[in-house]
Amino acid sequence: MAKEKRFCDYVIEHVNQSADLIALDPDIRGILSKTINEIIVNFPVKMDDGRIEMFTGFRVQHNNVLGPFEGGVRFHPALDVDEVRALATCMTWKAAITNIPMGGASGGIRLNPSQHTLGELERITRRFTFSLGNNIGPEYDVLAPDLSTNAQIMAWILDTYLSTMPPRQRQACKHVVTGKPIKSGGSLGRDKATAQGMVFLIEQWAKDKGFNLKGATYMVQGFGKVGSWTARLLKPYGAKLLAVEGFTGAIASPEGIDPEGLTNFVQKDGSISRYPKAKLIDHKTFLQTQADIFIPAALENQITADTAPLLNVKLVAEGANGPTDPDGDRILREKGIDVIPDILCNSGGVIVSYFEWLQNKRSEFWEMEEVDCKLHKKILSAYGRVRDAAQEFNTDWRTAAYIVALSSIERVYRKRGIFP
Repeated sequence: MAKEKRFCDYVIEHVNQSADLIALDPDIRGILSKTINEIIVNFPVKMDDGRIEMFTGFRVQHNNVLGPFEGGVRFHPALDVDEVRALATCMTWKAAITNIPMGGASGGIRLNPSQHTLGELERITRRFTFSLGNNIGPEYDVLAPDLSTNAQIMAWILDTYLSTMPPRQRQACKHVVTGKPIKSGGSLGRDKATAQGMVFLIEQWAKDKGFNLKGATYMVQGFGKVGSWTARLLKPYGAKLLAVEGFTGAIASPEGIDPEGLTNFVQKDGSISRYPKAKLIDHKTFLQTQADIFIPAALENQITADTAPLLNVKLVAEGANGPTDPDGDRILREKGIDVIPDILCNSGGVIVSYFEWLQNKRSEFWEMEEVDCKLHKKILSAYGRVRDAAQEFNTDWRTAAYIVALSSIERVYRKRGIFP
């Protein structure tokens, strides 16, 4: 029986396809096909009721030829090393595409955060951080928020790490994590960074296509941080949100759903499906919604051979990592649907994480206008490189994005060489 392919398998396929197109140096391809370090830690934590529970945590460091490792920390009950490995490699490509001097890493803990109290989550986070030890550091491996983690989690990681440092070094180590609370050294704009970058790219795509975003319609899958922020940031453009899908169900309204109203409701109620100002619909109906833009901002492998034929949109802007599998990609191309691929589309978080790291390192604090301006410049420059590569190699944008990343890293290896 054939093994079912996963997100990590698709990342390898994309890399190999792009490497073949540019005749990537086989030695460099070999280097990039492996991770540098894979850390798995099993650690005990005392629960509120006094019992001890064991947890498994991961930190995979893919490549740091461009700079220190950087990548998210996610909490999920099905997390495994294969998924973390794929996420770490994607971080390498995102940094290379956007010309960020950082490498790729990822990590997390296998747990369902909804099944633990705040106190338990704090102890789990702190023990995980302590278990990683000197495998992380502000000039070596920088941690950031990801699925089911937030500024509070980052603050606990920061405090735990600083507690292990000599007192005179602690203030110089705040950049061991990004996505921190503002008062703890965080950056303005970090919470909306991924979504803000996506909106900048959607705006540029619309300019390139001669498409007016005022009155445009869109649908969002996943209404967490990325999905909700993207919807809110598109609202000033005059775009209309027609449908939203979350883990509790999907809703739609032909008159439009107010992103602010839905965000406030979900923050209080926790369930999209109970939102009173929209109609409850099923998954298939959601995917068949006729709209201009589809924003998948949930989990991997949502656009497949089964679901891609249902889509009736002009653009797919990938807020999630790996939401489209190769069969889905092929069908989208056949249907003439444009795709802004994940390693470009959701790279705004990587960019602003770098900005936060840089502000901490320099003992600076940038205003929101400066952060957004720098993000706009960085991500549109990356967009231009991918667009040019797509034209030069007569290929799709996903392949072009990997070409840009691989070419950038290849140039560095050719100049630096391999030790010894």
